[in-house]
Amino acid sequence: MEFLVLLAKTILLRPYVFVFLAAFLVSAIALIGWPRTWRFWLISWITAFICEYSSTRNGIPFGWYFYNGSTVGQELYFSNIPFMDSISFSFLLFAGYCLALLFLLPIRAASNTGTAPRLPDLKFDLPFRTSWPVFALTVLFFAFIDMVIDPVALRGDRWFLGKIYYYPDPGVHFGVPMANYVGWAVVGAISLLIYFPLDRRLNQPLPEHRPSTTHRLLLGAGLYYGVLAFNLAMTFWIGETLQGTTGLLMYVPVTAILLLRLLTPATQSA
Repeated sequence: MEFLVLLAKTILLRPYVFVFLAAFLVSAIALIGWPRTWRFWLISWITAFICEYSSTRNGIPFGWYFYNGSTVGQELYFSNIPFMDSISFSFLLFAGYCLALLFLLPIRAASNTGTAPRLPDLKFDLPFRTSWPVFALTVLFFAFIDMVIDPVALRGDRWFLGKIYYYPDPGVHFGVPMANYVGWAVVGAISLLIYFPLDRRLNQPLPEHRPSTTHRLLLGAGLYYGVLAFNLAMTFWIGETLQGTTGLLMYVPVTAILLLRLLTPATQSA
């Protein structure tokens, strides 16, 4: 009963996190189905929790940081780790995965019937979606978005997140040590190294992708950009203009290349 009460308090305290979590579940089930979704979620959450637990005790892999326990009793914790924090890794990794797939999956040749979709139809075949290039780009996008998230989260006392953690030795990137981003890459890499082989062995069929795989992937990419927009909005709201502008400019080339990838091939024919 105490667990359920704390879970309810967590949802009320962090509704935005659970909106993103719900978006993850909807987009993941639409793309890969429930059997793969719960495995992806469980693998990434456990990996993130273990890494956070380790870093708050021995500095590996994120470097040294500490949760101050200011919200104990107000939200759900596992040991010293807030549930909402470790669960965020799961939906951010999936969102980065979808974005990487949009960049790298091969395009099916359009037909000459005049009914070709406006967006390119991407091949979601197993060798492509579990390839090393997809692995590497997913890890990059996963760590990349934290360069927007962590600096504003560190200033949580100036918005409704609250001051829940700190770095004993502030780093060069708006107070965040670079080791933190290395730790994010480690979490993403370990999670995918476990999930990809599992995906290759699972016999459960994928859901039918209507109208195309591309549309299903855009749900995950929308989650990625939704989290990005939320954190940039908080950054500008608290008056960190340089920090927000830096984060915004980071994604200008990424977004431009993505738009070219999605719009240019639409006129190709077989």
